[in-house]
Amino acid sequence: MSGLSIFRVDRLTKRLVITPGEPAGIGSEVCVRLVQQALPAEPVAVADPELLGRCAWSLGLPLRFSPLCQEVSPHRPGHLAVVPVSLLEKEQPGQLSSANAPYVLETLRVAVELCQSKQASGLVTGPVHKGILNTPEQSFTGHTEFLANLTGASHVVMMLVAPKLRVALATTHLPLKEVSAAITGQSLQNTLRVLHSSLIQNFGISKPKILVCGLNPHAGEDGHIGREEIDVIIPTLEQCRSEGMTLIGPIPADTAFTPSRLAKIDAVLTMYHDQGLPVLKHLGFGRAVNVTLGLPNLVRTSVDHGVALDLAGKGLADPSSLFAAFALALELA
Repeated sequence: MSGLSIFRVDRLTKRLVITPGEPAGIGSEVCVRLVQQALPAEPVAVADPELLGRCAWSLGLPLRFSPLCQEVSPHRPGHLAVVPVSLLEKEQPGQLSSANAPYVLETLRVAVELCQSKQASGLVTGPVHKGILNTPEQSFTGHTEFLANLTGASHVVMMLVAPKLRVALATTHLPLKEVSAAITGQSLQNTLRVLHSSLIQNFGISKPKILVCGLNPHAGEDGHIGREEIDVIIPTLEQCRSEGMTLIGPIPADTAFTPSRLAKIDAVLTMYHDQGLPVLKHLGFGRAVNVTLGLPNLVRTSVDHGVALDLAGKGLADPSSLFAAFALALELA
């Protein structure tokens, strides 16, 4: 597996909590595959142990459970500490059930509590299905927004990290028709401040260079194809430059990802989800990691893929992205 080489096992220093995500998807499988390896931190799953056990049995892989101990323990391949949360309905691989939506949300709540109480150094999340988690009682647009509400974060930023490329988003899971109204001077300033400070504090880049994409084709072409650049984006970039940030742009998105531009910058800020992530996933799918910036006292990484219902229960899931997410969470922690 391509993800195995990212780990260097030397001395144990951390514990990372994992939520496998949607029980009908591939999250449990990639979690079981992850813990078969020698890991440089102790993994702790917040999940139904019977679900994980059934998954391990179907894969023909060993898996022994232990309760969460106060002291961090060296990881032994094939072993896993579990904080149990019970399914409300037995999973059917590949078949979603709204009955288990509260289960998925409860695993996230418990995992955040473990991190906030200093029992774990970071959170690694498996894929969830947003359609199942949206109910009349609970609005769920994504992990990023849900975790922001749980932690009381004032402003969070979604960023995906792949080898040699970081892409952050000014807006996340919005219908395209709502994107323009969501990009305000204040929201864009907040995003740039969180991104800039996170690149310094979490990624060790002393003077980050951030390329900012325009919203419209050709970055508006002097207002002929939209005025968001003139009215909002350019004034905001000027304000942030006055605070000491190094910002390039706004750059038309169709030329932002050329090798010559990327060689000179540390991160790209795109205006909406599908403006930047198709490029990043083309370059590094299976090795990319979703990181939430701006969560107070919480490191959170996630896989770059969905629940993959078509692969669930077939033993075909690729765990590379979970390996990468685990490694990056450990680095950031």
